[in-house]
Amino acid sequence: MKKIIVAIDGFSSCGKSTMARKLAREVGYVYVDTGAMYRAVALYCKRNGWLTPGTMDVAAIEANIGAVRLEFRLRADGSADMWLNGENVEQHIRTMEMSDGASRVSTLGVVRREMVRQQQLMGLGKGIVMDGRDIGTVVFPEAELKVFLTASAEVRAKRRMDELLAKGEAVEYDDVLAKVKERDERDQSRAESPLRKAEDAHVIDNTDLTPEEQQEVLRELFTSTVGG
Repeated sequence: MKKIIVAIDGFSSCGKSTMARKLAREVGYVYVDTGAMYRAVALYCKRNGWLTPGTMDVAAIEANIGAVRLEFRLRADGSADMWLNGENVEQHIRTMEMSDGASRVSTLGVVRREMVRQQQLMGLGKGIVMDGRDIGTVVFPEAELKVFLTASAEVRAKRRMDELLAKGEAVEYDDVLAKVKERDERDQSRAESPLRKAEDAHVIDNTDLTPEEQQEVLRELFTSTVGG
């Protein structure tokens, strides 16, 4: 069976990572969570004082992005953790603060170009499922299967709030919804690799789909593509 590249793009809190991770596990592919990569960059910048809630030291980030070494290391259960310069930072990057930070640093061209370079290296052998904002349009425009995932902002905010509450973060729905809408605007309007649907991408709106229904749609698309 031929190996392909599966590129999954879409809005924040649509469940891209969950769907991509499940497909990769089902078909024996490598899963690459590009969102985790940008979150790790945001964490690196925050730790160095270049990224605060109100400021971003663009010059410092541009000068030091080359020092960011990212890798995914597998756990025994088949999932993978994000490692930043030899440190497991998985638990540090899964917060609303790092989600917002990732959206901010991703507006910088030098950051996106470095992340794209690292992502393309990961996909040289194919057999990967990668999700993000610009996978089908910039990172792998030649991907054999492209999917664009979307859902209403209200539903995405509810999902995100439930996820954060389960992790013990004290959040309010209105605040999360505002963040979701703010990120949508930022992702779509940035000058470097804005979020947009590739012309040949399959759109999945999961506003009213169960996780199982969504996964079945993706599975059918994959089977059709590999068998084609």
